[in-house]
Amino acid sequence: MQLQQHIETHTFRTAFGKILALKQNGIFKAKNIRYAHSERFKRPVAIKPSDSEIIFPEKTPVCPQNISPLLEKMIGKTNLDDFEVDESSQFISVFRPENFNENEKLSVVVWIHGGSYEIGCGDLTTADPIDWVREQNLIVVTVSYRLGIFGFLGGTDERPANLGLFDIIEALKWVKNYISYFGGDAENITLFGQSSGGDAIAHLMVSEGVEGLFKRVIIHSAPLGLRQNRSKMSAEFLMNTKNFNINSDVLEIVEDYKKNTPSFFKYGLKAAMPFGTQYGFPPLCNENEAEEKWKKNAENIDVLIGLNDEETSFYLRASDHINTYLPKKIIDKTIRSTTEIIYGKPAKDFAESYAKAGGNVYLFRIHPRLSGNQFMGAHAIDLPFIFGNESAWKNAGILNNIPWTYVDENGRKLRKLWAEFAQSGKIANDSERPEILELRKI
Repeated sequence: MQLQQHIETHTFRTAFGKILALKQNGIFKAKNIRYAHSERFKRPVAIKPSDSEIIFPEKTPVCPQNISPLLEKMIGKTNLDDFEVDESSQFISVFRPENFNENEKLSVVVWIHGGSYEIGCGDLTTADPIDWVREQNLIVVTVSYRLGIFGFLGGTDERPANLGLFDIIEALKWVKNYISYFGGDAENITLFGQSSGGDAIAHLMVSEGVEGLFKRVIIHSAPLGLRQNRSKMSAEFLMNTKNFNINSDVLEIVEDYKKNTPSFFKYGLKAAMPFGTQYGFPPLCNENEAEEKWKKNAENIDVLIGLNDEETSFYLRASDHINTYLPKKIIDKTIRSTTEIIYGKPAKDFAESYAKAGGNVYLFRIHPRLSGNQFMGAHAIDLPFIFGNESAWKNAGILNNIPWTYVDENGRKLRKLWAEFAQSGKIANDSERPEILELRKI
């Protein structure tokens, strides 16, 4: 079957069903497979296997959300015509090299996207893993899940907490059960997440119902400094949105919750991420139990964790208002301090505690070393290096004055290192490092 020039289809015959995939440029992509379904404010229900052919939707399903002007400026504009709003947004896509040894099982990386638990989806062009898959001969699975009001704010019987986390767990069960039909190794699965995606992975490590679902984790730029003492803020936010129910109009929900977000004056930096995982509600443990549970799991899960060198420059240097009224010296100092509070010190503390408990853990920092760009170590600067795909990043403000040849050269080396970790849990001392990376075994 021929869809258009140079694009063909291939059918994977699995116990889940006959899954139609695109074949293009040496990659199979089985896109937008529904792994679960949910009603509003209910836990996900896994999709049952079927004998029929599973055909991907024409447009990418995405959880209802607002467009972020900051992301439009820093990452690039979103082509809304490519997406279809779906409140039950439990979909995955599987990327596999076309040519591989049938007797060989490929390592599997599961991508959990970021976006403050509020925006994004698994299938964005800026996180298209085809370069990684083609270069490193592995399988990448991208996951979409519920966000915002629909997935990460709750605390009552009518509106349970952590529904988005339950979605991700269902996705991981799907991968565990069916990835072998794509040539993947179900015993060698690595979770990889950035920003809130990394935060979600850290909390999956201490969640119920995930035993045996993954072996390693790669955590980029997780805002672990915002994870504690959130219960009062979440309860207030839930109360302020109590009028939202199963009958509320979805557009009304998306438009109106912004009027009720927590106050910075009252809750400080935590208010920058009003949605999130909530301790004390399934599948999570209580907040005071989390650190011991991480230590308990240390010998079972390999960890690669780190950050970009100036994470909060993404927000502070992008603000015309801040740059108009504050001197550069104050902005630079604020970037350094907030980066360490939200990302740096928590990542270091996590890694050192995990290592002391017997865990295999690496700690990294990313900072491109070019002049002429004020976002060289900013939040999300790691993504073009990891995923490549020049056309998707051509209008990104975050890459202003950075030659793509620099991104590509360093990105290839970084992807190789991360693939080495995903395949073995180790990074050899003599493996080539890109110049943008500082990495050490803890």
